[in-house]
Parts: sequence; structure tokens; C-alpha cells
Amino acid sequence: MNTIANFGKKVIFTLSLSLLATAGVSLVHAQQLSQDKHVQADNTVDSAFQHTKKIRAGLLDIGYAEVGPKTGKPVILLHGWPYDIHSFEKSAELLAAKGYRVLVPYLRGYGTTTFISPKTVRNGQQSAVALDIIVFMDALKIDKAVIGGFDWGARTADIMAALWPERVSALVAVSGYLIGSPKTNEIPLPPAAEFLWWYQYYFSTERGYKGYKAHTAAFNKLIWKTASPKWSFDEETYQRSAKSFENPDHVAIVIHNYRWRLGLAPGEKQYDELEAKLAKSPDITVPTVTLEGDANGAAFPLPENYASKYKGKYKHHNLTGGIGHNLPQEAPKEFADAIIEADSLSKS
Repeated sequence: MNTIANFGKKVIFTLSLSLLATAGVSLVHAQQLSQDKHVQADNTVDSAFQHTKKIRAGLLDIGYAEVGPKTGKPVILLHGWPYDIHSFEKSAELLAAKGYRVLVPYLRGYGTTTFISPKTVRNGQQSAVALDIIVFMDALKIDKAVIGGFDWGARTADIMAALWPERVSALVAVSGYLIGSPKTNEIPLPPAAEFLWWYQYYFSTERGYKGYKAHTAAFNKLIWKTASPKWSFDEETYQRSAKSFENPDHVAIVIHNYRWRLGLAPGEKQYDELEAKLAKSPDITVPTVTLEGDANGAAFPLPENYASKYKGKYKHHNLTGGIGHNLPQEAPKEFADAIIEADSLSKS
């Protein structure tokens, strides 16, 4: 689906500011909060990802995997939709071996991350998700970290670097600059580009909400296949991540995220100031490495159309070999190398 590269630069830049746009349900109330306490797992990668820890942070009890020495430089890795923390299992192992303290949280609506109150709006808008990770850092008493991510995670990392640069020592963003706004998303794209966003139209309907709720695992497996057409993942690999979609708030968060981005569902007033800043497409000044795979089946912006948004030290790498949308899981060494490179840029 790399036909997106054939569209004019103006269209692609528009797409880059609106990437991964929109869908939502009526703002739903949560099912009962999980009472899980911190799991004192050992420091092996297998144990850390199978038995996540939890910490109370703002509106959430955030589930997360942690590997590497406690005294290591913090690295926070952020997954996208429809993926989870297992996208980073191999990269985390490589980084931990280099002495980094690697933390991989489930985003709101995924895995063991749960809302504290059943009254909290199940809001998937971009600034809310980014603020979750800032509060997560506060809860862990982490002042500054290298932040990396893909899909929703890359957008979240971009937002953190743009709005809270003092908290981000370096950035790795797969597919680059993904900050957008509902206003930007009002601009129509050429038909072939719109086709790549078929699911956002589906999610905008009541039928789409009911369909995603009824067939979440099958739907997300289809996205895995179309977004990474050359990745031969096995059923065990998929099922390991599919468990995270059983979160009671998953459907609500996903649907609201996409509907909000199309302007079809409201956000919350407490995020208005942050969204106003993001609507101006702020520059990013922290040292950054961006990555793109050669077989990304999802819509993505061309690197030359977002490079100017990164005003600090900056590198971009195109990965070959059939690398699709779930780049950290498909190319874990290259992703880990990018984290190390971004960190080195922050020191040079």
C-alpha cells in the first residue's frame, strides 16, 4: 500500500499532519477497575513482559514492562494500534543489555492499564494519551527519558517532545511527524489515499462500533496483515498481543480516538489548551531519529515532507527487507540501534 508515495507533496504533508485519523463511540463509562497490585517480577525480559507491573498515574493504573538496570538511563517505548507492548520485546532486551532502563507501558485501553474511576470519560484524543505518559514519568520519578514509538506511540512521542521538551532527552519516531488536528483532517485526500483509511470510515458508523466490538481480534489481525504485508508472523505472536485488546476500555478508546480526529466526537475541555498548541503543528527541537520501512502497508508521510519539523540534531533511516508498519517488532535491532543513535545525538 505504498501507493501513498505517488501523491503530490502537498497532499502527503497534509496526510502527515493528520495521520491515523479518527473514530469513536459515545463516550462510555468504564467497567470496574482492576485491583491488581504491583507484580514483583524478576528482571528477565520474558518475565517482565508476561507479568507486568502497575503504578497509579493520574487517571490510570498503568501496566508496564520494565527491563534493564534501575540505574540505567530511562527509555520509554510506546506502542500503537492495534499492537501492544510486545512490539518492543526484542528491542527492550537489546537495550537492557546496553545498560538502559527500558519501560514499556500499555496505553490507555490496552492490556493491564485501567482507569481508576468508572466515571472518567473514555477519551482517546492525542493530548490525553501523551499526558498519560508524562504523568507516568512523574509517578516513577523520571525527570527525563529517551522516548520512542510507532503509530499512536510515535504521535505520542512527537507530542511529548513538542510540548514538554524538557522531559525528552531524545526521540525516535517511526514514520516521523504525526501530530495532527480535527481541523486539518477536514481536508479531503485523493481517492486512493482515502482508501488507505477505510477503517476510519467504518469506525465512524454505529455498525463499525458494533463490528469492532464483536470481532476485535479478527479485525486487528487483518490490520496486522495489511499494514505489514511481508511480515510472516505466527499465530502465537499475534495471540500474545491480542490479549491486550480484551481490556474493557479498548473498544471505547479506539473508536473515540478515530472519531475525535475526524471531528465526529468531542474531546474534553481540560485538553483544549494542549490541542490548540498542537493544531499549530509545533516544531520539535530535541535530537531525533526517524525511521520508515520499505513495506509499510499503512498510510504514511514521505520523510522529506516532515524533516523540516525537526529543528534539532536529526537523522532519518529507510529500512529495507520487507519491513512493514510494526517496525520495532519486525526490525528490533534496527529500532534499538535508532534509540542508541538518538541518545548519542543528545550527547554530541
